[in-house]
Amino acid sequence: MDGERLSFTRTIASSDCIFIIGVAGDSGSGKTTFTRALREIFGEGLVSTITMDDYHTLDRAARAREGITPLHPDANNIALLEQHLADLKAGRTIQKPVYNHDTGTIEGPVPFSPTKIIIVEGLHPLSTPALRAHLDVTLFVDPGDEVKHAWKIARDVGDRGYRREDVLAEIEARKPDYEAYVAPQKNHADAILRVSPSAYDSKGTRGMYAVTLIQEQFDHTVRNITLPLDLFAMTSLAERDFAIAFRAERLNGRRMGAVTFDGEFRYEVVRRLEEAVEEQTGVHPIRIFEGKEYVTATEAVSLILAWRIINRRIFIEESGPGCRT
Repeated sequence: MDGERLSFTRTIASSDCIFIIGVAGDSGSGKTTFTRALREIFGEGLVSTITMDDYHTLDRAARAREGITPLHPDANNIALLEQHLADLKAGRTIQKPVYNHDTGTIEGPVPFSPTKIIIVEGLHPLSTPALRAHLDVTLFVDPGDEVKHAWKIARDVGDRGYRREDVLAEIEARKPDYEAYVAPQKNHADAILRVSPSAYDSKGTRGMYAVTLIQEQFDHTVRNITLPLDLFAMTSLAERDFAIAFRAERLNGRRMGAVTFDGEFRYEVVRRLEEAVEEQTGVHPIRIFEGKEYVTATEAVSLILAWRIINRRIFIEESGPGCRT
């Protein structure tokens, strides 16, 4: 392997390229979960996150008075985010607003300087051509209603202290705006993550889900690098049920491949994936799931997704100096 690949992290750190990933989906849909592996691999020094909640134009009380949900574009300063992404892509520090979930109020602004990899996650990051023009990779997280509602209740009641009845009422009120303004962003995503109840944990008591990665082929990939799935090792080491399936899908006229992972996988199997990423990027050590005997489908797919994103970033670097703006 050449020296450039071995020092990929240093190459990113010294590059002028600001690589921006857009992750769209409903509130509480697991957007942060699926980018965890990327954050773990490259660390806080290279990866930062912008949440679109910070671009709300109305605080919680004002939204209640006006009868508007945060899923409606009019409740968000999308034009400001468009300008901020342009500034960040150019390497400039922005003055970013802050939405306080504890109080439901808008605060700030605070300075935000670009890292080499920026994750923009929220309700509307793929919603306009101007936003998409600044994104190098686009993702949409799409859990089924049963899963999404359970996650949102757990987060908003357990973590944010909201009343359960208020969260349930909000879920119902948000449905029309979700279908009108958030769901259509699937049509602009390079990859879609569909989450449904696991065949091996139908009640979700063990934190297991079936995860489907739906993707179209990147226009540009690095052809000589691979992320191996050793089926022999997976079956010979298996002590718990798992399933892997593939099917072709069409989404809005696009031909896409959908691979589904369900169940649990021995860490030794997933460790081989980590080793492949280590070998092909020079990032050492990658021990995201070290200490776990089994790795869930959600965790395994987050690593595969990270490698897909890394693949795209390597292509940009190997295509020559500079970065798309």
